[in-house]
Amino acid sequence: MTTIKSTLIKKLEDRTARIGVVGIGYVGLPLAVVFAEAGFNVVGVDPMKNKVAEINEGRSYILDVPTEKVKALVEAGRLSASTDYAALADVDAVSICVPTPLRKTGDPDLSFISSASHSLAPYLHKGMAIVLESSTYPGTTREMVLPEMEKVSGLQVGQDFFLAFSPERVDPGREDWTTINTPKVIGGITEDCGDVVEVWYGQALDTIVKVSTCEVAEMAKLLENTFRMINIGLVNELAIMCDRLDVDVWEVIDAAATKPFGFMKFTPGPGLGGHCIPIDPLYLSWKLKSLNYNARFIELASEINTNMPRYAVSKIQDALNRTRKPVNGSRVLVLGVAYKPDIDDLRESPALDVIHLLQEKGAEVVYHDPYIPHFDHENMQMESVKDLMGEVSRADCVVIITNHSDYDYSAILDKAQMVVDTRNALGKQGKDHPRVVRL
Repeated sequence: MTTIKSTLIKKLEDRTARIGVVGIGYVGLPLAVVFAEAGFNVVGVDPMKNKVAEINEGRSYILDVPTEKVKALVEAGRLSASTDYAALADVDAVSICVPTPLRKTGDPDLSFISSASHSLAPYLHKGMAIVLESSTYPGTTREMVLPEMEKVSGLQVGQDFFLAFSPERVDPGREDWTTINTPKVIGGITEDCGDVVEVWYGQALDTIVKVSTCEVAEMAKLLENTFRMINIGLVNELAIMCDRLDVDVWEVIDAAATKPFGFMKFTPGPGLGGHCIPIDPLYLSWKLKSLNYNARFIELASEINTNMPRYAVSKIQDALNRTRKPVNGSRVLVLGVAYKPDIDDLRESPALDVIHLLQEKGAEVVYHDPYIPHFDHENMQMESVKDLMGEVSRADCVVIITNHSDYDYSAILDKAQMVVDTRNALGKQGKDHPRVVRL
């Protein structure tokens, strides 16, 4: 007997199913390209007209997705984009990949998920599968997305349509672990939901890890990033402790990392950045507060990590003091504003906080980043300086915030009056150097 589930699975297996991706940014576009390369016809939906235009003209705006791939898929008729959710009316499966930021108050901002669910619901039909990929707290898929779908459509999940959660695991700039070969966790609202999505994603991705519920999948994502956040908080505090003890924290970490078991290397820095680690654990902490539980590890690690930009600024003050200069009126060159090396992603970058704090203290701040020529963030508009080495020579202090591999650190050290190295980019040549202050 042919069922809705079996019919959809057959369409997925023979690649005749049409795929939709809501949100074609750092997560959605790579996913859309992978599905299209697997032989599916894919349409991306995004409210940003410039993104839609770029895709339809065969251009990529994300470093990890080559324009050549996008162009070839668009020309082959397997990839397109639209600002209109009506483009999803005849698709068979939809992945929702929208942002989940924090509000200024520290509360989760689920408005993008809510908007996407509300806009998609009128086009939900029998035999459609939906996957939420946006990082969020356990219960969001079942408590927020599902009611919206059922209310508008009158369809029953697990029988008429299929809903699951599958956390994105995108790490921008990586070439060893990509969308295709990074294991994909999937948890359905029902077992049938999980079965359908397992088949769907299995057509394009190497490894599918099916778990029992969407809540397990949601929690797994938060565990991954909470683990990293807490361990980064630990080494950040270690850096402060080592500074008080006059011990080289970088040498300590390298020594500990020689242990072949029971230790995983994390390194300190000027603060957390990116779309996941600074945000996702706070979703879990917020959810637990509603259940009268205080997630103490998360709150403590967040407090330590949030204060690291101020600690970095204190190191800049120390460096300027060596040359008898105040922060007020000094010219400070910030190297790297992306949140991690060799990418163009500015989201939650600690460089923004460092720049703002320095400006508040009266410093004349300029920056250089080979991947981010300009930015406009919360009324702070800046352009990357053109003459890097000239600016290195002119600056009273050079601050390495993001250790891009493009930089010639030996040449920078040679020309700089003072250097604050928050990433150990200078390595051994920076240790005990009279013109270098390390984190």
